[in-house]
Amino acid sequence: MYPAPFAARLGAVALALLLFFGILTIWVPERWPLGVLQAGMFLLGAAWSLRQAVKREKLRWAFPVLVATGIAAWGLLQLGLGWTVYRLATWESVLTWATYAVVCWLASELLAWWDLRRDFRHALMWFGFLLSVASTVFYFAAPGKIFGIFPVDYRAVGPFLNRDHYSTFVELIVPLALWEGLIDRRRTWSRALMAAALLASVVAGASRAGSILVTLQVLLMLFLGLRPRLAETGVLRQAIAWTVLFAVAFVVVVGWEVLWRRFQEPDPFRGRREMLLASLAMVRERPGTGFGLGTWPVAYPAYAIWDPGTEFFVNHAHNDWAEWAADGGLPVAGAMLALGLWSFRQGLRAPWGLGVVAALAHCAVDFPMQRPALAACLFAVVGALAARRVHRRD
Repeated sequence: MYPAPFAARLGAVALALLLFFGILTIWVPERWPLGVLQAGMFLLGAAWSLRQAVKREKLRWAFPVLVATGIAAWGLLQLGLGWTVYRLATWESVLTWATYAVVCWLASELLAWWDLRRDFRHALMWFGFLLSVASTVFYFAAPGKIFGIFPVDYRAVGPFLNRDHYSTFVELIVPLALWEGLIDRRRTWSRALMAAALLASVVAGASRAGSILVTLQVLLMLFLGLRPRLAETGVLRQAIAWTVLFAVAFVVVVGWEVLWRRFQEPDPFRGRREMLLASLAMVRERPGTGFGLGTWPVAYPAYAIWDPGTEFFVNHAHNDWAEWAADGGLPVAGAMLALGLWSFRQGLRAPWGLGVVAALAHCAVDFPMQRPALAACLFAVVGALAARRVHRRD
């Protein structure tokens, strides 16, 4: 195992900082944070491509990179053949998917070295943990303000205006912490503390799907700890004890009453059900071509069966899978399903990457992947999984 070159280390740091910037500014309504994220990723990609050309290194294409690139190319095909109902929205969506492709490719290239992949996971884990602590504190201490400073019209959870989007971010982080605690006995208690704090922050934010998925993640990670090598050392018993202790203590501190009341709602799928049915009608109308990437809000009114009133604007389907199928047709939905299955298979071999599967499962009841900064984090983790596979093959 040879050490990573300085250029790769610098690139990995830049990749992580751009992702952190995107998450911390995800609440900003203006477009400039997304512009900075996209420009930074494209510049970083161009710099790494130039380095590869100078050193005459071979170009590797991992499967997830091909998926994101293929979806961006599909949007260009929609534009060229006139399949889109709103060209500007499709152009913007093509740019966004191209950004995901670059993020995934950069992660698969820069993190091909084991030490960089480990350091990247550590950085993402610590960022998520510290963000969860700050988010929980300000959620109670300064509701309606981002980190107690910037006023917004919602009770934000950290920089997220949507509790489900925050939960999706946490779902990417929890396996990173728990798996490290399982494979390193010295860190078992500290990583259990991190995972419990992340879980408690989701409970405090009262996300129903998020609470269920994060709890299932914790149980799944502990189940994977039944591997003989881990069970024999007693790490699993320690991990279970510390995780349960910290989780119960933190959930008691933040309280579960609001979450419990949300579970008692008579019709939790009100609105979501009607938007899903409308989206399915859109898919039946154009199953092969879709209405154009990014055009769901424009095409939806003609198929709407639910009127939220003039106070709200239905901007997304609250189901990313249905929106992908409506925008890009079954080819785009099928490509994302293939990516999910690939991620699940790789996650069984490298359990720290199973957060991708949980995040994609959350997409069935909300629209977290319509937030580019959050989707970029997901594709970065997918790229890290691909880097592990590419490095082993090389």
